[in-house]
Amino acid sequence: MKLKIINGTLLTPYRYIRNGTILIENGIIVGIEARDVDFPDAEVIDAGGHYVAPGFIDIHIHGGGGHDFMDGSVEAFLGIAETHAKYGTTALVPTTLTSEKADLLETLDLYEKANALNANGAQFLGMHLEGPYFALSQRGAQDPRYIRNPDPAEYEAVLAYSSSITRWSAAPELPGAIDFGKRLRQKGILAAVAHTDAIYEEVLDAFENGYTLATHLYSAMSGVTRRNAFRYAGTIESAFLLDMDVEIIADGVHLPAPLLKLIYKIKGADRIALITDAMRAAGMPEGESTLGSLKNGLKVIVEDGVAKLPDRTSFAGSVSTADRLVRTMVQIADVSLLDAVRMASLTPARIMGVDQRKGSLVAGKDADIVIFDQNISVQKTIVKGKVIYNNAI
Repeated sequence: MKLKIINGTLLTPYRYIRNGTILIENGIIVGIEARDVDFPDAEVIDAGGHYVAPGFIDIHIHGGGGHDFMDGSVEAFLGIAETHAKYGTTALVPTTLTSEKADLLETLDLYEKANALNANGAQFLGMHLEGPYFALSQRGAQDPRYIRNPDPAEYEAVLAYSSSITRWSAAPELPGAIDFGKRLRQKGILAAVAHTDAIYEEVLDAFENGYTLATHLYSAMSGVTRRNAFRYAGTIESAFLLDMDVEIIADGVHLPAPLLKLIYKIKGADRIALITDAMRAAGMPEGESTLGSLKNGLKVIVEDGVAKLPDRTSFAGSVSTADRLVRTMVQIADVSLLDAVRMASLTPARIMGVDQRKGSLVAGKDADIVIFDQNISVQKTIVKGKVIYNNAI
């Protein structure tokens, strides 16, 4: 199977190539050319002068299209993957919410089944377990009934149960959290700090023992605090000071323009992953929805481009899509399109350890590609050389 994409502005890791051509064979990029070249027997896609970029990689996502990964069905997994493909996402990391252990194990089982059937949506890159080892004071919209300290008997059983876990988020200041981070590192699983009240000394200890990513920076984590008149740097400042990767919900609501600019100025495109952290209402009309599983989730209201608690005292989840993240960074954070795309593709690929095969338009990598216009409105999404979304005009 051969494919040739012509007449587009290619976004490589280093530059724009105007009127460039991409050659694809058997799902792999085999050539990036600055002009049209012969490629016999190839199907041709005319990009129509639009941008041609690496597909977006969302490493923290809960749902979309009316589905949540905790719904207890293969259909939910596939529905989410297909929904987000419409917005340029070619790979994603399904994320759980703090829950009962039985629900967690069922979700891991369903991941395996869905992964084998996922032919028309964004690819899955393994599971992200968000919780249950969190600081109760920073729980956000996580269910307090299930929040607890790391328990070796519990997490060892979960790790033994499934080989599909690729990242796990926890509060590093909890008793047992450092040993937990060490164990995850031994297993090759990415440990991330999240829903935490940690101060710098605790984050530093965690960073040295496997916690290399800050989950949704600024959301549900400590900043500068005072204790007995003395100031302490929190998790936010620690993430800035250390060579720690950060992920941000760049919807323009969770983080306003000044904070997006600050994070970009300090961390740069190579340390920032743009995430949707999307719940089931992503890609759906505004109105009432449910955060988490339909069985025991939290009722929320979606308005102003974000999910809120019914009393509107707090945000309760993101309804963002990947195209919106890139658009927000360009339009209100004054970031170049190349850097915005990098934060949605190559940087998350590197964080998840898949950058040798995904995340950029480079010969030898998977042909995961998104074609979008000047407004970053997605025209086509391609996964491993297969068009899975086509915005027919």
